Amino acid sequence: MISLPVPRLNELLGGLLHLLYPNLCVGCDADLPGRDYCFCMRCLNNLQHTEMHTKVENEFTDRFWGRLRIESGAAMYYFNRKSPIQRALHQLKYKNQPDVGVRIGRRFGHLLAQSPHFEGVEAIIPVPLHRQKERQRGYNQSAMLAQGLAESMRIPVLLNTLVRNTASDSQTRKKRMERFENVNSVFTVKQPERIAGKHLLLVDDVLTTGATLESCGSILLEAPDTRLSLATIAIALK
Repeated sequence: MISLPVPRLNELLGGLLHLLYPNLCVGCDADLPGRDYCFCMRCLNNLQHTEMHTKVENEFTDRFWGRLRIESGAAMYYFNRKSPIQRALHQLKYKNQPDVGVRIGRRFGHLLAQSPHFEGVEAIIPVPLHRQKERQRGYNQSAMLAQGLAESMRIPVLLNTLVRNTASDSQTRKKRMERFENVNSVFTVKQPERIAGKHLLLVDDVLTTGATLESCGSILLEAPDTRLSLATIAIALK
């Protein structure tokens, strides 16, 4: 019987796993050597990082000026059509790849954990899907982002605290005012005492008009002494 050294055995098992379950770049389908991240070097070079986490006032926070009282806000990337981040978000939402959200969330969480503007955040709340849509998709993409953020920031995710009451239509093809009308009064908070007095981080996949985040944030801020910060994977250019 041939006995292989442990490092050699691990290498062979890793190669077999990669053959059966290849790790492909979510931006272009290129083969990736490891599973720590989801973009190849070419796609990484084509991503537009915002660096918003380094500024207390930025394009993200400006969109909520006079609309929602927030402590801080940031997106990790700028969203451009036909960019690697657009394809990554499509894989996350529609191609049954929840791990994309987790892995991007871990990277983003490392940045937020080092930012003084997000210091003191105590819990993460994902923008919820209606239970019917979540059953159809199999998961909530914002909850996957929240999971990755929580692992890096070492703070809990509060699931089933903010809930969506009605299955409103998709926001994707709606105009600005239609988006606000579409999410008006569709969210509620269960057990508001769980969030009272806490600094919360509300997270979603993309910031466009901000209608969904504003609707969710307004409800969360009704809990006594609650403070709110916001984070998304990407921000759409105006």
